[in-house]
Amino acid sequence: MNKPLIATTSLAGCFGCHMSIMDLDDRILQLIELIEFNKSPINDIKTLSKECDIGIIEGGCANSDNIRLLKEFRKNCRVLIAVGECAIMGGLPAMRNNSASISECLQEAYIDCVSVQANDEGLIPNDEELPMLLDQVYPCHEIVKIDYFIPGCAPRADLIWDVLTALISGKKMELSYECFKFD
Repeated sequence: MNKPLIATTSLAGCFGCHMSIMDLDDRILQLIELIEFNKSPINDIKTLSKECDIGIIEGGCANSDNIRLLKEFRKNCRVLIAVGECAIMGGLPAMRNNSASISECLQEAYIDCVSVQANDEGLIPNDEELPMLLDQVYPCHEIVKIDYFIPGCAPRADLIWDVLTALISGKKMELSYECFKFD
């Protein structure tokens, strides 16, 4: 029997949702018995090498590279799951959406911020190799179709486990209230 192929990636976020996957602890070994990872920091594969059954996205879209990667995942994943508040609503990175402009955000981050001490020249990074910042941070569903949403910041490992094992086995998701409770 072929194991379902799963790929994961992180966009504009803190990587906390991947840490929740790692918080599966010894169940990650059970998960590896059920699935095969493609692109994922869990196995350190950096690019999608083939079409996947399930794609897991954490983080929102703050720059052109995020958009490109999200579209690539949608194109190459049969099922796409947005995990965490950044992927679902933009999360903390979307706080900049209330600012007047990208240039004002960059001015604050690189020149005016009280913690900036080593930028005497007032330089703002501007290199053609850097991804272009978007006018705001977008949740994933505003860019591509998302099949499932796993809420939380970061979602509990139990919730991720329950969703993945239900999807893999084709069973109805029976998610307990405890999986969605936020402390």
